[in-house]
Amino acid sequence: MMTPVKLRARRLCLAVALAAAFHPGVRAEDRALVSVLEPGNFRHYFTGFARDERETLGTAPPLPWQWFVRNIPWLDTPDAEINQIYYFRWYAFQKHLERTPDGYVITEFLDDVPWAGKFNAIDAAAGHHIREARWLRDPVYVDDYTRFWFGPDGEPRRYSFWAADSVYQLYLATGNRSLAVSLLPALERNYHAWEATHQDANGLFWQIDDRDGMEDSISGTGYRPTINSYMYGDAMAISRIAAVAGDQQIAAQYRAEAARLRGLIESHLWNPHDEFYETVARHAASGWSGVRELIGYIPWYFEIPPPQHDVAWKFLFFPDGFAGAYGPTTAERSSPRFRYKVHHECLWNGPSWPYATTQTLVALANLLNGPAQTVMTRNDYFRLLSTYTHSQHLRLRGGRIIPWIDEDLDPDTGEWIARDILLARHALPKNRGRYYNHSGYADLIITGLIGLRPQAGNEVVVHPLLPPNTWSYFALDGLPYHGHLLTILYDRTGQRYHCGKGFEILCDGRLIAHADGLQSLRATLPAEGR
Repeated sequence: MMTPVKLRARRLCLAVALAAAFHPGVRAEDRALVSVLEPGNFRHYFTGFARDERETLGTAPPLPWQWFVRNIPWLDTPDAEINQIYYFRWYAFQKHLERTPDGYVITEFLDDVPWAGKFNAIDAAAGHHIREARWLRDPVYVDDYTRFWFGPDGEPRRYSFWAADSVYQLYLATGNRSLAVSLLPALERNYHAWEATHQDANGLFWQIDDRDGMEDSISGTGYRPTINSYMYGDAMAISRIAAVAGDQQIAAQYRAEAARLRGLIESHLWNPHDEFYETVARHAASGWSGVRELIGYIPWYFEIPPPQHDVAWKFLFFPDGFAGAYGPTTAERSSPRFRYKVHHECLWNGPSWPYATTQTLVALANLLNGPAQTVMTRNDYFRLLSTYTHSQHLRLRGGRIIPWIDEDLDPDTGEWIARDILLARHALPKNRGRYYNHSGYADLIITGLIGLRPQAGNEVVVHPLLPPNTWSYFALDGLPYHGHLLTILYDRTGQRYHCGKGFEILCDGRLIAHADGLQSLRATLPAEGR
């Protein structure tokens, strides 16, 4: 039972929320989306982004402010850089929502590129797109986009794509079983098509690094940790979706397939000498590639490794490993082929890529949410996330630094490599990689740092990865989850949000979980939806 003190604090919190709901800057139809934070307090970020865009690129489309008010979860933290990049990434993401005759798609490049499919869609980063878009309050964008990949023009195998896992992760966030179940036959067909073209007799899947979207890498073509982890993740997801659909036979079949593939990943791709997952050439007697690459952390993205392999994470911040002032390198620095000469602007032989950093942060969050281990801590997650945040900037000729996301970057200087190469060549389109939608950010804040861990059942589980005593407050507000809107907030003194002291989860404006300090919280969702 709530104590009288907490009850008074809750009444005060709801009074503040009610006052915010009737703020002149909030339209009547958007009042129900407001709980604790007032969107108008963050509008300056968006007007600043538009100003930067006009200065840098010469023009900027009209700012769709009401779209942001109605769709994005609002974030408030003491970290000005995280706040800025969080809103910048939503500003950039909105530009990639394209309405087509087949519904909405989410693009990777704003300019048309010849290697894309219909509507300029590319499946390489679709897993990142779906994880981001699932947190928009209007589900039409992510639902349309997800269906697109399994329609007649989707091409979900043009590049590597953890397709079924993405569908299942969408289901975990929305609770929409009908979409996931309706796509089950297509997900099975997609899995079988990969088996027919990219699985060898030994049971492992192979891929070209270019078709992984990772040209040119040191390890090259072979049994890569990428494609094999993706296929494991898809097999597990198909099994789980089949269980939701009530088809226990398919569930058991793919659960067994996942177990078999997991065994092959452990027995073939784990190099005990290097203590790392590595690519193995298809026909090489020598076995492992002998180079640690950031893709060796992808197995944790799908929770494949046993605890004894957690030792691999020690290389993440090693000076001769993956350490970089502006993001982890894609290959270890100690390799003699680190940043070897390649006649291409897209380099995966050492430069940092937001795509890979996103995968690594998801993997690290899974590690920190798993069994107790002593290799990595919440401080390490915050360190990597902060580095990634800091990297998303561009220094203009006059010296001013603005938020920016592009392709690959120098891990030591923060310069955007592909952009610099293309500008030097006077290549068109100019600024090809502007607002490059090839990675994630909001999902890393929501499921990693703040710690919402989406569940298949009727529960809310929050396990924050923010290190102790780092912030005195934060709030994530208007977050859609299973037909409800969540507010997750921490207020050490109770003076920031006037909702009482401590760590809280609100569902549709009502308190459902509370702790005095920052810790894991678990609550049951109300039976009625919004």
